[in-house]
Amino acid sequence: MGNRGMEELIPLVNRLQDAFSAIGQTCDLDLPQIAVVGGQSSGKSSVLENFVGRDFLPRGSGIVTRRPLILQLISSTSEHAEFLHCKGKKFTDFNDVRQEIKAETDRVTGTNKGISSIPINLRVYSPNVLNLTLIDLPGITKVPVGDQPPDIEYQIRDMIMQFICRENCLILAVTPANMDLANSDALKLAKDVDPQGHRTIGVITKLDLMDKGTDVRDVLENRLLPLRRGYVGVVNRSQKDIEGKKDISAALAAERRFFKSHPAYRHMADCMGTPYLQRLLNQQLTNHICDTLPALRSRLQGQLLSLDKEAEEYKCLNPDDPSRKTKALMQLIQHFGLDFEKRIEGSGDQVDTVELSGGAKINRIFHERFPFELVKMEFDEKELRREISYAIKNIHGIRTGLFTPDMAFEAIVKKQIVKLKGPCLKCVDMVIQELINTVQQCTSKLESFPKLREETERIVTTHIRERESQAKDQVLLSLEIQLSYINTNHEDFIGFANAQQKTSQTSKKPSAGNQVIRKGWLTINNISLIKGGAKEYWFMLTAESLSWFKDDEEKEKKYMLPLDNLKVRDIEKGFMSSKHVFAIFNTEQRNVYKDYRHLELACDTQDEVDSWKASLLRAGVYPEKTTYMKFWVHLLCFFFLLFFLHHSSQT
Repeated sequence: MGNRGMEELIPLVNRLQDAFSAIGQTCDLDLPQIAVVGGQSSGKSSVLENFVGRDFLPRGSGIVTRRPLILQLISSTSEHAEFLHCKGKKFTDFNDVRQEIKAETDRVTGTNKGISSIPINLRVYSPNVLNLTLIDLPGITKVPVGDQPPDIEYQIRDMIMQFICRENCLILAVTPANMDLANSDALKLAKDVDPQGHRTIGVITKLDLMDKGTDVRDVLENRLLPLRRGYVGVVNRSQKDIEGKKDISAALAAERRFFKSHPAYRHMADCMGTPYLQRLLNQQLTNHICDTLPALRSRLQGQLLSLDKEAEEYKCLNPDDPSRKTKALMQLIQHFGLDFEKRIEGSGDQVDTVELSGGAKINRIFHERFPFELVKMEFDEKELRREISYAIKNIHGIRTGLFTPDMAFEAIVKKQIVKLKGPCLKCVDMVIQELINTVQQCTSKLESFPKLREETERIVTTHIRERESQAKDQVLLSLEIQLSYINTNHEDFIGFANAQQKTSQTSKKPSAGNQVIRKGWLTINNISLIKGGAKEYWFMLTAESLSWFKDDEEKEKKYMLPLDNLKVRDIEKGFMSSKHVFAIFNTEQRNVYKDYRHLELACDTQDEVDSWKASLLRAGVYPEKTTYMKFWVHLLCFFFLLFFLHHSSQT
């Protein structure tokens, strides 16, 4: 049973976990552990109950596991369960264990399907188990129910990522055999944090429910989607067996007979089933703890020395000493200032891997959002022609002029320069808002001092708002300077001689070689269900084409779309969709992709959509309507063309 020589390692880690949970602190030591990940109804609960040999987990429709459950299995001569939040109370009836899990979950999350990342610690003593610690995480769901927020899928994903992104966490990815492994949420999450498959153990459930004549032999032999730690197949009790109170020991015997008799699995029967999985996990976790123990010990010693040094400072502490209070206050404010500076400069202590923030988001605002806001500015060619004609005639008055008056040109140009005011001020607003968000993130470390946190936020936010008005005044002053004098001798002024040439070139995409502009995940949203439905691909945008691949390894290219004659169009978000969508189409009414006239591409956030649009703009793919970027060239052409026609009609 297990590794006898190392049998104390798992209980040791259990005691560390309990110590941190008891004081209400999260463990930042990255303790070795196994996290169980899977979609709803993937069979996670049945696997855990088979380990214990008892029915003790809540069951039902929808999301049942709504808080992480730290399940510590301890080999013992007696059989009972204990909860960390019910110290001294032993549960010998496992129906009471189920009710206590429900009650404790509802106490924190409410009774209407809410979720929480605060774990429940359950310790099970039994002669039928091996020393093992597992963290049962909520099942991945797509559609919110009850009072769950619309972004429940992302909340659950974030909760799961908090555990599995740690390098010392083994991942038990549970996937039912009757679904396509390529669509497994558990394996996809595991691959995001463990791309080489070093920390992932695959579990394939519901093998007995596969269509007749099909099997997952290639998967279990680790040939289809290989993992370093391999796959184990299990057969759980069916819903009918559970409702009929079928004994777990009888279910394990039936599982054994299934593997022994199945033609596709009989040659590997000794490496399949729940008992083998439990032994494997015990061995893997013990070895994993052994491998990580030196580094863990080093971190513990380092933290102990640091705490000893800090404790030494407090030995002679007089809490009423004003100088001590002043020093502590100054240190807190200094740390706040350094944290704010690091977040803006891009060298913060904690790197956000979920979204852009601080200096990175401000960089995107300047280099992507602001240019895109300029591009979105529209002008009406007919209205422009009319304004130019009226300007020329009004300035000439009763006289018939021979030359285009400078005043007419300046009047039209100044009217367009004024339109830059909106995007410029909007850019200032976005930067200010991101600075305020950064301040709030930095003051979160002052939560132990609520009054100090509130006052710090107020003072810094007020200072930023004061600078906001000065920044906007400076922007408006810059526009006034441009309006005060139109410098036609500037090297960027194209003049009449080059106007026609530039006009013809605006419809052509500037060549920049095969420069890669952007890479990232996008979902092709408008593929019919018959052809596989919406699917996520890895996209690569260059100056000449838009390509997509099966995954970010870029080995299997699915398609390459040239950018010639392409434009971007906004698509309204669907009623039931959580995605934000935009479309690419061909201006010559040709199919963009196979038999599709347009290609709908979906992102998780509107920020991602705007960022992709800005990248497409850099590649020469413009929004659908004629935009402000082409205005200046058109203006000169129209000016001189109308002037020429006007005088031709006079003669």
